[in-house]
Amino acid sequence: MRPLSRCLYESAHHPNLPHVSGWKRNLRFFLLSPQRIYYLSLEFYMGRTLQNTMVNLGLQNACDEAIYQLGLDLEELEEIEEDAGLGNGGLGRLAACFLDSMATLGLAAYGYGIRYEFGIFNQKIVNGWQVEEADDWLRYGNPWEKARPEYMLPVHFYGRVEHTPEGVRWLDTQVVLAMPYDTPVPGYRNNTVNTMRLWSAKAPNDFKLHDFNVGGYIEAVLDRNLAENISRVLYPNDNFFEGKELRLKQEYFVVAATLQDIIRRFKSSKFGCRDPVRTCFETFPDKVAIQLNDTHPALAIPELMRILVDVEKVDWDKAWEITKKTCAYTNHTVLPEALERWPVSMFEKLLPRHLEIIYAINQRHLDHVASLFPGDVDRLRRMSVIEEGDCKRINMAHLCVIGSHAVNGVARIHSEIVKQSVFKDFYELEPEKFQNKTNGITPRRWLLLCNPGLADTIVEKIGEGFLTDLSQLKKLLPLVNDEALIRDVAKVKQENKLKFSAFLEKEYKVKINPSSMFDVHVKRIHEYKRQLLNCLHIITLYNRIKKDPTKAFVPRTVMIGGKAAPGYHMAKMIIKLVTSIGNVVNHDPVVGDRLKVIFLENYRVSLAEKVIPAADLSQQISTAGTEASGTGNMKFMLNGALTIGTMDGANVEMAEEAGAENLFIFGMRVEDVEALDRKGYNAREYYDRLPELKQAMDQISSGFFSPKDPDCFRDIVNMLLNHDRFKVFADYEAYVACQAQVDQLYRNPREWTKKVIRNIACSGKFSSDRTITEYARDIWGVEPSDLQIPPPNLPKD
Repeated sequence: MRPLSRCLYESAHHPNLPHVSGWKRNLRFFLLSPQRIYYLSLEFYMGRTLQNTMVNLGLQNACDEAIYQLGLDLEELEEIEEDAGLGNGGLGRLAACFLDSMATLGLAAYGYGIRYEFGIFNQKIVNGWQVEEADDWLRYGNPWEKARPEYMLPVHFYGRVEHTPEGVRWLDTQVVLAMPYDTPVPGYRNNTVNTMRLWSAKAPNDFKLHDFNVGGYIEAVLDRNLAENISRVLYPNDNFFEGKELRLKQEYFVVAATLQDIIRRFKSSKFGCRDPVRTCFETFPDKVAIQLNDTHPALAIPELMRILVDVEKVDWDKAWEITKKTCAYTNHTVLPEALERWPVSMFEKLLPRHLEIIYAINQRHLDHVASLFPGDVDRLRRMSVIEEGDCKRINMAHLCVIGSHAVNGVARIHSEIVKQSVFKDFYELEPEKFQNKTNGITPRRWLLLCNPGLADTIVEKIGEGFLTDLSQLKKLLPLVNDEALIRDVAKVKQENKLKFSAFLEKEYKVKINPSSMFDVHVKRIHEYKRQLLNCLHIITLYNRIKKDPTKAFVPRTVMIGGKAAPGYHMAKMIIKLVTSIGNVVNHDPVVGDRLKVIFLENYRVSLAEKVIPAADLSQQISTAGTEASGTGNMKFMLNGALTIGTMDGANVEMAEEAGAENLFIFGMRVEDVEALDRKGYNAREYYDRLPELKQAMDQISSGFFSPKDPDCFRDIVNMLLNHDRFKVFADYEAYVACQAQVDQLYRNPREWTKKVIRNIACSGKFSSDRTITEYARDIWGVEPSDLQIPPPNLPKD
């Protein structure tokens, strides 16, 4: 196989290419400065690959026709593919969108992660409760991956550290092998294919066999599982830290294997370097950019230091300069329970050398802070990587901030909160380090693939340039009163709703009214996302219908979906509440089809691709200041749903782009939440003052929705009344009033659709192409390219 650079070079010299001179220029640039981007993430929530590959290669129609000629249905075939569910939610799906954009923008980028044997669990609802089932997604094999045993690498754990005059040695370690599996990541019609490399854990052949356990051969072979468990299963927590040793092993495993790979590639590509083997690391940060997707791969910082100092014998200060220039950190949450704080005792046992390195990093850091703020002991305590206390802990976020040259939040409001509260002291120290990079989504999967009807309608009006430059959707703004466009957009939405209704009936045996408003709330189940606020609104609507059955109500189908972490009791109770409300509402003859409540079982990427194009209303109702960005909000906006939401995460920028009057914004702002905190939030105040809220709560607590177990929801009621961190009642009144405005507008389909068109036209900012372009320019120091590499089938000279 010829190296890629050679293929590119030969293509560039092809006589039939109109832009050959430009090609040669760009090629020279590419060959001389191939800065490589390494996106490190413990999660890549890829979903299905078949249709995405066809779309990006421009082969969908050809394949459709060919499959049809064989008497098969392509859509049926697509439904057979398993989702690659190697992620929990937003963070993992963001990584997947970023891979698509990096390839589409022609960046030399690699995604690095873990090939979990079992991804996010499959969710079954049994008697209204969530039940988890293992996701055996590799059962029938995975045609998209290629094992690369020739690049297998050793990863070390445990052992002891020896300081000698020649340097530091990490000895008597246990070795686990990291086997890489490569998945191609095609760019959109630009003949670029990048790589996602996922590591799988393998025991070495002599594993446990040298332990002098005479006759223990069988046991030793069985114990290989202990090593191979590292890549067995994805931890199913979203926005929650669980300090388990196996998880720390996973984090080091991906980092250690990836850094060896990065350094091997750096040494072997001699960019104008005349040494047979590159030993000088001066240029490392010019050739390598490492992006840390949250703190999960934070060990890349001490691991790179270990390699540079212990193995490559670079002096400490030089190594630290290289490490900082190479690494950048993305923060994804401000919730304290989500921040990774590992016990020092665990590090001592598992990664003794890394603990020493972290101590040394911290010492130099604190010395620097002390020199700038003499006598400010409290500041030193606040800024230390090591947290003192009953159990000494390592604050991984502090390690990331200290060891990176750039730190970013994922929406403007979140990046401000990061600077003003979470990392306030660090921002005061190095303000230039902190940036914002508002999240985005790939318009290939989240428009062209999942909503071809809408994509066609848009192409008819403004051409197809928007698929790689989503800002072109602005061209729809002058057409907002175009009768044909209004009709076509409404027609596409109705077709999508009919299709989704048929799907629900076929898969879940539920009949819904396709002319009702599809009110959709899909995301991981979490108290801060306030699915409970939605529940209270549903109960309020139900009570209003019961109170005045002859009144004209706007019919609604409320769909709530999402997985709860298996150990998160409150989240599981919330699912049970939704299903219980559904049981009452859906079987009440007085209500009829004016209100239906559906829990969407096993919400995942492939289900999102079906429900989002069918939604009329998108619920984004987290307490202001808690949702870092959200990306589902962007998908709904692009697919012609209107948003009801708080001023949180990227909702703020969506309102700014489309005009707040084109979203349904309600509730407390961050400042109001802070003021309420200072005053003291008293839920009873609202309960006593708002009769409809009181009625809804009394129904939940009296067993109206759980007649066989009246006490079923006491934990929810107790939490809402006595210790609700997310202030559900404080936004109830504004939310219900805002929902009434939603009903009001829905009664006027033409005005509703005009708002939809305005939203679509203003969603261009939320392409991950824009996000990645900003990362490339502001953090990685590379320039994206819209050049199309010539296809491999062009004849050569």
